[in-house]
This record gives sequence, structure tokens and C-alpha cells, in this order.
Amino acid sequence: MSKNTPQQPSKKDTKGGSTLLFGRENYLLMAASVLFIVVGFTLMSGSEDIFSPTKITVAPILVLLGFVIGVFAIFYKKK
Repeated sequence: MSKNTPQQPSKKDTKGGSTLLFGRENYLLMAASVLFIVVGFTLMSGSEDIFSPTKITVAPILVLLGFVIGVFAIFYKKK
């Protein structure tokens, strides 16, 4: 075969579903981001003392941190 011709995909690649889109680290980071978001929304919920520091500062920071970790998890690529 010459160097310019593309190689045929192996049977393993053509089966479909045999390789994952992200690595293990990405999935762990995504799970951590979901955990941060759930904890943040849980802290925000409730009807008593709606002006508590936990509900107006800590919980939104946790939710935003969860979304930042989620975006980082999508773009993270192992070197």
C-alpha cells in the first residue's frame, strides 16, 4: 500500500459502539459537575428563611461551579 491511500477501518471500529466518546477522567468530571449542581439546587430549595447566606451566595456559587466543571469535562483531553 502506498502512503497516500487511506487505510481500511478495522472490524472493531465498524461494529459501532465499541469505543467511548470520552475518557474515564471526562466521565468522572461530568459526574462531579452533576453532583455540584444537585447539591447547589438542594441548598437553594425550601421556603424558610429565603434570605439566608446559604441560599443567596453559597448555593448559586456551587451551581455555577458545577456548570464550569461540566464545560471543562467536555473539553478536557488527556495529553
